[in-house]
Amino acid sequence: MPPLLWPIANSKNFSLDASGVAGFFGGEEAITAMDTVHLYRGRRWLGWYNSPGSYTIAKDFGRISKSRIWGGLFPGSNHDPVVAFKLDVKTGPRYVASRSGTVMQQTGHFSYLLTEGTDDLTLAPLPATRTTTNSRIFIVAVPEITYEDLPLQPMSRHHAFIASFPILVSFSTCIFSALSADWYCFAMILLGIISSGVTCFIIGSGVLGIETVKNPAEGSPPGDGILLTQNGVMILKGKEKDVNAITKGKFSLQLKGAPEYTVVGLCSLLLEVQFLLQLLLIPQGSLFGQIMFLTSVVASWAYNSFLASLDKEKLQRKLFCDTIGLRPTAMLGFTAGTRTSMAAFACFVLCKDLPRPLKGIEPMKFLLEFLPNETLVWQKWREQVVAQVEKGEGEASIFQPGNVDMSGLNSSEQKLLTTLLQDADDAYKGYIETRDR
Repeated sequence: MPPLLWPIANSKNFSLDASGVAGFFGGEEAITAMDTVHLYRGRRWLGWYNSPGSYTIAKDFGRISKSRIWGGLFPGSNHDPVVAFKLDVKTGPRYVASRSGTVMQQTGHFSYLLTEGTDDLTLAPLPATRTTTNSRIFIVAVPEITYEDLPLQPMSRHHAFIASFPILVSFSTCIFSALSADWYCFAMILLGIISSGVTCFIIGSGVLGIETVKNPAEGSPPGDGILLTQNGVMILKGKEKDVNAITKGKFSLQLKGAPEYTVVGLCSLLLEVQFLLQLLLIPQGSLFGQIMFLTSVVASWAYNSFLASLDKEKLQRKLFCDTIGLRPTAMLGFTAGTRTSMAAFACFVLCKDLPRPLKGIEPMKFLLEFLPNETLVWQKWREQVVAQVEKGEGEASIFQPGNVDMSGLNSSEQKLLTTLLQDADDAYKGYIETRDR
């Protein structure tokens, strides 16, 4: 009986034939890993390894190029660079301005990043007589924005150390293939290193910026307003041009070769050529050379998987906040026991420090945004909240049932209104306690 390992030991009769797998295996991880290339300073220099998924990458990035030639080679709808690299793919919540009258059914990517990045904030509880749903309230003091160059975060030492792993493995396996005189696998590993490195450098050389309405009309009122999230509200306070960065802003990405991005198309073509040559030549290599090729692919896939696991939205959020100078200390968080308390509290905050009688702002409008109920009970409740806002800051609460006209309400409706007035009173107490923060 011949030994079981004899066929494997004889490289002439055994072939791994990993060429076809290398073109598709790890493609999604490689594309996701490339999304970080513009978020770290120096990341573009660290793509020199034999990355798998060349065919998948070529098909995805090839659609960035805009011409008939590239459209034929890489069919499908064209991708804008910021969309291709997941820099502008999310929509933010509804925005209602308190002074300018602007209403946006959907805001931009930055609003999404800001409202989704509040989990790390410490929330202070507001007074609550009862609790139905914990509504979250955030107050953001938007700073003066100068729009300087984006302060890209440098890669940490352990990130740079991890990035050296696939590079060392790829070059080592390339050298070992040459030492064993397997020129097919040597050439294919080297081609993979070159195509991945060139693509990463070319694409990573794009200039990342912020696109927004930086110069609103002269005489524009302050940009104060609210972002209505699913379980709460974010109150923005600042100048119109600064708030615009959050509500209307988005990343911009200028790649080389705009507007047709021919150089990106050439990189994608190089990746496709790499895939075809690997498909043809890797089976011609020895068993040892194929093992070296597969080792470099697996090491590169592991590194791409690490990059794909990073929280890209968190990186984008930090980059945006650092760019506009928004520090964690400029954001306050609170929790209200009910949605009615949240609505009243937000109304008090929006009218803070405004001269009375109020001009250019309608508290009733905001209360209707939160609670559009049109029954008599809710109408009376809203009227009482507006009356409290109009009285000015520091005035005594008028949310006692004796201060409200209960005519036209039956006993159950009177009981409901009394409960809602208590919610508003809790909100007012919380506002008085926290207004100087």
